[in-house]
Amino acid sequence: MEISANHPAVALCNSLIRVGIGGWTFEPWRSNFYPAGLSHSKELHHASRQLTAIEVNGTYYSTFKPPTFAKWHAETPEGFLFSLKAHRFATHRRVLADAGDAIARFVDSGISELKDKLGPIVWQFMPTKAFDPDDFEAFLALLPREVDGLRLRHALDVRHPSFATPAFVALARRHGCVPVCTDSEKFPAIADAEADFAYLRLMRSQADVPTGYPAKAIAQWAQGVRAWTGGERPRDVFVYFINGAKERAPAGAMELLRQLGLRA
Repeated sequence: MEISANHPAVALCNSLIRVGIGGWTFEPWRSNFYPAGLSHSKELHHASRQLTAIEVNGTYYSTFKPPTFAKWHAETPEGFLFSLKAHRFATHRRVLADAGDAIARFVDSGISELKDKLGPIVWQFMPTKAFDPDDFEAFLALLPREVDGLRLRHALDVRHPSFATPAFVALARRHGCVPVCTDSEKFPAIADAEADFAYLRLMRSQADVPTGYPAKAIAQWAQGVRAWTGGERPRDVFVYFINGAKERAPAGAMELLRQLGLRA
């Protein structure tokens, strides 16, 4: 594993642990995660009571209005968090330094309506986007530190192998951002041992394993989570079971919560 609290159900060593999945609308989950006959309108209600976080992918493709974010806040229990993927208009561009308007449109779109349930914002870059230190630093300088009085935390999902360098990690740290640590065959696994929080995206779920990841592998991730949230400097950690055999994601997330001795 690369990485070496307010809610009692997910607090450990004064840090917050959030474990979840990407989104809550996926047809195969209606046969292995949601109760039979559950209406689509109740899926977020159910998922948020089995898990402790959701990474929202829809905000990557579409612009939502404040009432939608307020509705999500109202439908989920205390302590639940949403990580939001920032709109791709901000990150899918040749010159990142020109992304100021797109960043502002996303941050000011009403995400503050999530209030205390707003988790990290994920800025996902194209796999073809190589590391250009000057242009990337110009982009990071555009990221706001707060919106409507809410502190913002930024996670950088970079996918080109050129980012696997200490220079990128140091640059992200200078701007208070955290590299996403991705467990994937396609993308580099980048982590900052000194970061203020950890953001993990687990993408190797297997269809023939009921929990996506074998229990032994989940136990290794659990050990890493405990190490991150313990010691002299306990820090928050966010873990999402994403893609791979996506139908197994909820079971994997719930198994990790079980092994950590936590519950939603």
